[in-house]
Amino acid sequence: MPRKPTPPRRRQCAALPLSDHEGEMRVLLVTSRETRRWVIPKGWVEKRHSAAAQAAQEAYEEAGIRGRVAETPIGSYGYRKRLPNGASIPCEVEVYSLEVDQLLDRWPEMAERERRWFTLEDAAAAVQEDGLGELMLGLAAPRAA
Repeated sequence: MPRKPTPPRRRQCAALPLSDHEGEMRVLLVTSRETRRWVIPKGWVEKRHSAAAQAAQEAYEEAGIRGRVAETPIGSYGYRKRLPNGASIPCEVEVYSLEVDQLLDRWPEMAERERRWFTLEDAAAAVQEDGLGELMLGLAAPRAA
């Protein structure tokens, strides 16, 4: 019996909001709207913006932060996005670091999400996507001199 063709991975972009707190790197996670699990701000790559600019926009809308976003991704991870009809599609997420300059008191999705600072290690343990956790742990690893 022939196999169904594998659907192409849909492209998303995400911001990894980072801040140095007393010499320790921290990351800001937000809850997803439906399942309330910890995630980083992400969305679909739109043609009218670069992926980096779109990642920064998602960070503003979902987490209420402004900052400096890197122009090149620091990594990527895959996951299956659940759709409203119960189906899921494979996605590849390009992750851009975002150095947080401003944490806003009001933002578009503030009533729909919770946000919280984590150490990189605790954030890696809090997210369900293995590839994202590995990316965070790679940032937390001490750099070789």
